[in-house]
Amino acid sequence: MARKACTIAVVALYGYSSAAIAAEAERAQFGALADGRKVEAAVLANSNGVSARIIALGATLQSLSTPDRDGEIDDITLGYDTAAQYMAKPQYFGATVGRYANRIANGRFEVDGKVYQLETNDGENHLHGGFDGFDRKLWTLESVSSENAEARAVFVYVSADGDGGYPGTLTARAIYTLNDADELTIEYQATTDRRTIVNITNHSFFNLAGQRAARSAMDQRLVLNADAFTPVDEGLIPTGELRAVAGSPFDFRKPAPVGARIRDASNEQILLGRGYDHNYVIKGEAGEMRFAARLEDPVSGRALELWTDAPGVQFYSGNFLDGTIVGKGRRAYRQGDGICLEPQTFPDAPNQKYFPSPYLDPGETYSNKMILRLSVSE
Repeated sequence: MARKACTIAVVALYGYSSAAIAAEAERAQFGALADGRKVEAAVLANSNGVSARIIALGATLQSLSTPDRDGEIDDITLGYDTAAQYMAKPQYFGATVGRYANRIANGRFEVDGKVYQLETNDGENHLHGGFDGFDRKLWTLESVSSENAEARAVFVYVSADGDGGYPGTLTARAIYTLNDADELTIEYQATTDRRTIVNITNHSFFNLAGQRAARSAMDQRLVLNADAFTPVDEGLIPTGELRAVAGSPFDFRKPAPVGARIRDASNEQILLGRGYDHNYVIKGEAGEMRFAARLEDPVSGRALELWTDAPGVQFYSGNFLDGTIVGKGRRAYRQGDGICLEPQTFPDAPNQKYFPSPYLDPGETYSNKMILRLSVSE
């Protein structure tokens, strides 16, 4: 059977020198859950001022700090300061989401003619693995290592047969690697003992202005390398159509501010999503690494490129952040304070005949590997 692949990584270019100190990794603590279980963390850092903290709760990218054009380092991800907050008001900030990221219509799908019923935690539909998905699981920090100028952390979670309604025992790994070429790679792998469906991705909310700037992401300029997207119905389930972006608010083939057309009430899809909450069909051959997106903040100069081998990228403009969520540094997160770019298999693919296959068989290895390239403009 074919190996399943889908890819995200992070690259920051800040005057790298071959004489630089190698990237380093260390174990840390991030408090505890209500039942007393400790939440371990891995801190990856390099000589260029790039650092990432990943916590075992949800194998979550809790922070990603990078310099701006003046060398000021700040965290460019939304999230929480404590484990209790991640459990109390889950918003998928930086989380590993699965077993199936995004939506499945009515929470139902078939495997070999048998119908499986999942939890319906998004109206009538299933979202991001259900009420107790991968984002709320305490993963095991299997290893933390530094060698060959790379700092790496590997997290493992074993999802039992029937967990959330899914068939098969699924063993999942989340691998984070930071090197002194300033690449943070996020790679997901999974194996199963029964035929099942898998779609695991990272759900980071990015705001390149930085945590301290307290600016929304709506003025940041976005490029999406896609000629088409998958329109949705009232439940945000894809209709099955691949619709051209040309002539619509969904056309980001040339740089445009995220919020420039987000209030275009003449577009039904904008109304249905309360903004952008749609899967884009990335140009090029799925399974091959290719450019997917670029986000740039003109004020700080920070820029982020996404490269992927996944068939799609979900672009979400933070539409459901309503000011009631108090995040890091006691900042109230409001609509548009961060955006998500999530490489993935298409939403509702188990029920859509012509979408890329989400099925995984015993003996196969699911893989989703992502590359983000961070840079600074003058």
